[in-house]
Amino acid sequence: MKFNYKLHRLCGSSYGTPNATNSKTSSGAGGNVIYTSCGNILLSPVSNRVQVLDLLTHASRTLTVEARSNIRILALSPDDRLLLIIDSENYALLVNFHRSVILHRFKFHGGASVKQCIFSPCGKYFGVTAGRRVDIWHTPGLRREFAPFVLHRSLGGFGDAVLSIDWSQDSSILTASSRDGTCKVWTVHSISDKFVPMTLSGHKSAVIGVHIDRGSNATLQDNGRRLRRAYTVSADGAVVTWTCQYPDEEKEEQQQMIQTQISSQSSTNLLRDASDAAVDFFGGHGAALALDTNLKKTIHSNKNKRAHDEIKSQAEHLPGATWKPTSRHYFHQDSLVTCSAYSSSQNLLTVGFASGLFALYELPSMANVHTLSISNRSIRSIAVNNTGEWLAFGCPSSQQLLVWEWRSETYIIKQKGHAYGMTCMAYSPDGIVIATGGEDGSLKLWNVQSGFCYCTLSSHNASITQITFAKPSVVITSSLDGTVRAHDLHRYRNFRTYTAPTPVQFVSLAVDPAGEVVVAGTADPFRIYTWNITTAKLLDVLSGHNGPISSLVFHPLRGTLVSASWDGTAKVWDLYKSAGDEPETLKHSKDVVCCAIRPDGVQMVTGTIGGTLSIWNLEESRLLGEIDGRKDISGGRKVNDRMTSDNNAASRYFTSVCYSADGSCILAGGNSKFVCIYEISQKILLKKFQVSFNRSLDGVLDELNSKDLGEGGPINRTEDSDDEVHFATHLPGAKRADDGMRKSRVEVQTAQVAFSSTGREWAAVSNEGLHVYSLDDDMVFDPISLTEAITPGAVQMKLNSGDHAIALLMSLHLNEYALVNQVIEETPYASISHVVKSIGPQHLENLMQFISKSMIKSPHVEFYMQWCLELLKGHGIHMEKHRGKYMRAFRAMHRSVQIQHDELKLMCDQNRYTLDFMASQSKLIPEGNDNE
Repeated sequence: MKFNYKLHRLCGSSYGTPNATNSKTSSGAGGNVIYTSCGNILLSPVSNRVQVLDLLTHASRTLTVEARSNIRILALSPDDRLLLIIDSENYALLVNFHRSVILHRFKFHGGASVKQCIFSPCGKYFGVTAGRRVDIWHTPGLRREFAPFVLHRSLGGFGDAVLSIDWSQDSSILTASSRDGTCKVWTVHSISDKFVPMTLSGHKSAVIGVHIDRGSNATLQDNGRRLRRAYTVSADGAVVTWTCQYPDEEKEEQQQMIQTQISSQSSTNLLRDASDAAVDFFGGHGAALALDTNLKKTIHSNKNKRAHDEIKSQAEHLPGATWKPTSRHYFHQDSLVTCSAYSSSQNLLTVGFASGLFALYELPSMANVHTLSISNRSIRSIAVNNTGEWLAFGCPSSQQLLVWEWRSETYIIKQKGHAYGMTCMAYSPDGIVIATGGEDGSLKLWNVQSGFCYCTLSSHNASITQITFAKPSVVITSSLDGTVRAHDLHRYRNFRTYTAPTPVQFVSLAVDPAGEVVVAGTADPFRIYTWNITTAKLLDVLSGHNGPISSLVFHPLRGTLVSASWDGTAKVWDLYKSAGDEPETLKHSKDVVCCAIRPDGVQMVTGTIGGTLSIWNLEESRLLGEIDGRKDISGGRKVNDRMTSDNNAASRYFTSVCYSADGSCILAGGNSKFVCIYEISQKILLKKFQVSFNRSLDGVLDELNSKDLGEGGPINRTEDSDDEVHFATHLPGAKRADDGMRKSRVEVQTAQVAFSSTGREWAAVSNEGLHVYSLDDDMVFDPISLTEAITPGAVQMKLNSGDHAIALLMSLHLNEYALVNQVIEETPYASISHVVKSIGPQHLENLMQFISKSMIKSPHVEFYMQWCLELLKGHGIHMEKHRGKYMRAFRAMHRSVQIQHDELKLMCDQNRYTLDFMASQSKLIPEGNDNE
């Protein structure tokens, strides 16, 4: 068994910080979402990781990099090479986005949290808000350096924290808005001693966003080389349009007015001008010559000025310019503005409100295009792609991410996580779907390949405690609301509800291998209820435990049920025997919290609160051995712990165990930051994984910093900071906005672990969501690269020497149908299996397409059917797991096989009587010979 599992995807949430890990207010949680330069890929922060969502292929992946704490800011360079990640503690990671490799680590000092970070359009600089100032930094390169972050300039002058910044088109001007209701306009470089940064003051509350019109409405005369217009949006719902006027343009306007008046007068007095010209000609042409000379000088100076303007940057035009508010508009909404985004290509302003409403306006007329309510919680972030068609919204308090296409008024993506955290999960029998249950009572279905939730069922009224699949299309859940419900995955509805005669809370669940009986254990009274799945009839009530039923599991081959309880015992029940038979009891030294049976049904493992895993022979009810895992999962000191992590190992134990697909290993996780894999025969630890390094969770660090410990206890600097704009309603005299708001930090732990049926991936439920670890790596080694040596002649040489596998790989690299068809046809029938095994996943789809195309034209039916059979035998598991990628090629192959089948069937049907006649004649010939 391989153990090089890596985190492949983080499911359960597409945006924001799960509420279980959120120790701050809802308005401050969650970072900003951004688009790449192509406009088809969206980057979303989830806790301390970054989700990459491809909107065209409808797939997602999680970057391997991990920040120190919850991510607050994401910034991507214009060429999509560098990704800057800033967490809530102002620690930054500079990442190579394409390779997902950390280049540099840095911390922005200054005390105040970073509100926004934006790269300049040229990519040479990036601006970062630092309290009451804005710092401009040089963009580091892709090579590792000793001091890559170099400060270019620090700009200040605000009376309160800076909230938003924006760049001009040529990256020479920077604007910023502040909470004090003002905006400032700076130049990136010092251009003149006469230039004084402009202050735009026209709002009564905090300015949430400032946006520069990047030349879309500029006149054709200056080619957009001058800054013309800017927009500011305040929290109270006011939008002010600022227009920049230049002194030289005012003189030009005056000259144009004078020339217009002169031309109008000359058109009415043509005769007088002609006579004056004649007098000047005969009497002397000095006046006319002077007029002609002045006209030529004016034209020449205008040409030189325009040529010089094309060379000058936008910042060099600013000295002497004045800013004036030309218009003021109001949104007239009952809630505050929380965020805004502007698209210069479409002249569209998108505004998000604290009530979950967003509005789309066309500038500068402020005509309302759309107004839509997408949530009942505050919108934290808005992003617009480069074409201005897709709008992305992030609501951190509800973990909701939406991508809206405003032209067609449709959702591209609409994802939402569990409201109060995830509690349990289960793999489908084919390993393609993961079902998760949450504290909010909702059941969500996730596609393992894409990472998206495609169905949400909200039939329970309380937290879901356990999930199991009865069939690939039937999922059963138990809940604290006293019901067990069966859901149909074809119609996406609840079709059966199982209840007890008295109100109880179900904490464990199991379904027999035949899918006919469902059992559920309760917390109080300590009973096990048995129902028929089809009729929902209560069959039996099993009693005998003296504590809550923590776990239930059926024998995979027989009708035996194993129950684990907090009374320190595990009982083996035979459901098909008479009611008088007592169950067999397996006693433990401490309370049993989990159990699992090996796929062959011979062994069973149980876990206790002492951190011990007990291995039992289920046939003989004999203890085979124990694994002490307290030292393996020990680690992590909580903020309020009075002892070190080494001395606190007694509180660590496993709460969930499962066997691997081959039954040789055990996967165990519990109230710790580690998930361990044990080898059963040797009873040793093979590998352990730390599910999270997020310091926003409690129990991640093994040692606490002494400077964060005060006389009254730990000091939480981020929670007590007053950097965020709080939009929650505060009642007079109230010390907090919401009584249900979680103020304490939640400990990192694993609620449940499970192996996929394929054995190539496993998943763990934690406070951050669903961690999916897989053996499949995106970087596939390819032994043959397309170089000058890969030619049709080289392919022919390999064929002549008998290296059919290498010849096929080389022909697939060249991607020529005639060449690939020749290699396939010349491959011996006995070598097809060996050649197919040498093909990697990166060439599998192309090979399937070539075989499908060649099969239709070739008379060698059995030969190509052998190719199809070996492809399915060798790569069937991989294609089943990535069915979305290979569905097109598989359908093409199925079509070709179906065509051959139909042709052969038609031929046999037409020649059926001829074949029968020939068969009968073949029997008559020997009889005639015998008579003679």
